[in-house]
Amino acid sequence: MSNLDALDLARIQFAFTVSFHIIFPAITIGLASFLAVLEGCWLKTNNPVYRDLYHFWSKIFAVNFGMGVVSGLVMAYEFGTNWARFSDFAGSVTGPLLTYEVLTAFFLEAGFLGVMLFGWDRVGRKLHFFATVMVAIGTLISMFWILSSNSWMQTPQGIEIIDGRVAPVDWFKIVFNPSFPYRLAHMALAAFLSTALFVGASGAWHLLRGRDTPQVRKMLSMAMWMILVATPVQVVVGDAHGLNTLEHQPAKIAAIEGHWENVPGEASPLVLFGLPDMDAEKTRYSLEVPYLGSLILTHSLDKQIPALKSFAKEDRPNSTIVFWSFRLMAGLGMLMLACALLALVLRRNGALYRNKAFLWFALLMGPSGLIALLAGWFTTEVGRQPWVVYGMLRTTEAASNHSAAQMSVTLALFVLIYFSVFTVGIGYMMRLVRKGPKTHEEHVSPDAPGQLATARRPLSVAD
Repeated sequence: MSNLDALDLARIQFAFTVSFHIIFPAITIGLASFLAVLEGCWLKTNNPVYRDLYHFWSKIFAVNFGMGVVSGLVMAYEFGTNWARFSDFAGSVTGPLLTYEVLTAFFLEAGFLGVMLFGWDRVGRKLHFFATVMVAIGTLISMFWILSSNSWMQTPQGIEIIDGRVAPVDWFKIVFNPSFPYRLAHMALAAFLSTALFVGASGAWHLLRGRDTPQVRKMLSMAMWMILVATPVQVVVGDAHGLNTLEHQPAKIAAIEGHWENVPGEASPLVLFGLPDMDAEKTRYSLEVPYLGSLILTHSLDKQIPALKSFAKEDRPNSTIVFWSFRLMAGLGMLMLACALLALVLRRNGALYRNKAFLWFALLMGPSGLIALLAGWFTTEVGRQPWVVYGMLRTTEAASNHSAAQMSVTLALFVLIYFSVFTVGIGYMMRLVRKGPKTHEEHVSPDAPGQLATARRPLSVAD
């Protein structure tokens, strides 16, 4: 770390904590909605398979939810400790938005989470289902406010700059800023896909181990249906998001495409692969498809996409990073679609649960949703550079006045503590997944005939 200054270390630290944190909310959002669907299906059909799956995934949800809350608290403090100048500049906007999340999402989740996790035999069926739905809605509301805050940093509006600080003028414009609807839809679908791939991989793993039960089949089947429906929608949303980014953050699009200059009167090519060189101002070893860049990004053959050389050097995002992070995200998206289509073919042939090659494919695709989600966030955040608030506050102006030595120590501590704590939590969660769903009879407590055993301590629901 000797060659890194305090700003570089602050950025690495925040990227590290965000990358760890975002995994948990994504799975929490997806699992909360999945649990609501499972309980709703059980109430409608009285099929015990849905009930058994609910009990199984609610345990994993509980552990994941706890890790998400803990990792999220750290980031809230980092705004003040590492990015004090950003907080001073934009706190009048980001502070209220994050407060709205607490007042709406956190209070809603806190009010119904206990009923959802511990009230199965203590409240009526409809009330318990209502609690599950409220928790699911709470996770979506939380995502709403977080994405609103982040999107405002990408496409700020509804404010004035007074005495070097942001002053809110129109809260509707602040919340519903130009990129917010696209980012919200994109993130929601990413959370659902990440969860579906996780659930599908769990089902595939048990089938490969020879545990062919109705519960295992059902969770694999439901996961594949979700991937089949959500992936094409995500492609459409991603295309609309790209057009929005082209309008409001053209330098980001140029960096993603590794596109340095345009030929007058000629449509822009699409660079499939290459090595963007920021110093040489070119993409080495590029493999290009003529006209396709203009067709995909402008939906025409007579318009050009922005070129990096048309922006000042100090205003260019790091193309070397976002070029590959975007392609990793898009490539995994295509594999998700291939997995869902293959599942559809095998389902029609009656071989969905027996084809070992497909089951291995589904198992290996398990972490792909989270990897694609992280790659997408790297594309979004690195592509916004060199700005923290786009066009208003540079990253160099936002950091706190810390020394490189201080940042090195705290970064090392974060890495040590995070890997120590969350590796144990993730390992425990995966151990629960490996156990697989139990039947109703296996849930019954020997001390309370006819009743489901219910945990009495928060995380003991995962015992």
